[in-house]
Amino acid sequence: MGLWRVFYADWQMECCGTPFSVGDEVTWPLLLDEGGETLGGGWSGALSAITATPEYVRDDGAEIRVLRADDGLVVALRGDPDGDAADTDAGTGGGRSRTRGTGTRTGTGGDGSGQGPGRRAARSGLLTVERHGARWPGTTGTVRTIHLVHQDFAETAPGSRTREPVPASRSLEAVDRSPRWFGEGRAGVLAELYVPGPRT
Repeated sequence: MGLWRVFYADWQMECCGTPFSVGDEVTWPLLLDEGGETLGGGWSGALSAITATPEYVRDDGAEIRVLRADDGLVVALRGDPDGDAADTDAGTGGGRSRTRGTGTRTGTGGDGSGQGPGRRAARSGLLTVERHGARWPGTTGTVRTIHLVHQDFAETAPGSRTREPVPASRSLEAVDRSPRWFGEGRAGVLAELYVPGPRT
């Protein structure tokens, strides 16, 4: 079991989300923002540390790298989990070959070609809900708390229509329910998700 903080961006909710309340059971596809740079960073109290064996899941021919933690958390990674630019076996089946780019790699481990079977990876970052692009297994849990994320934005240059987050301007407001629509100055919600354990 685990308690995880998850950022649900306003545009993700407004486009494709379903509002939720404290106490609701939800299933979300999670993506790890390893740099924690969402909305300009500064999420130190909301970052999560995850140690798990990387694996690959398929969606319409695409392979998505995921970490599946012992408590049932499933989170997709943006890059290769062991930092190797070449694709390697995630260590769940051993000896599996896949093609990426112009080469084929068999990740059996022990020969420097990638991580070996069963090797765990440690990653940290901001957990975010991702409802666009490829599909991977979701994480199911119960919402314990919800905080509306207020964030100031400023023009990148005078007269510009491009805006960026203002450093140190984020604040949190406890609420009982996520809004469907957010409006000016509201960037999303930060929810605490209790994951009781893996589903069988």
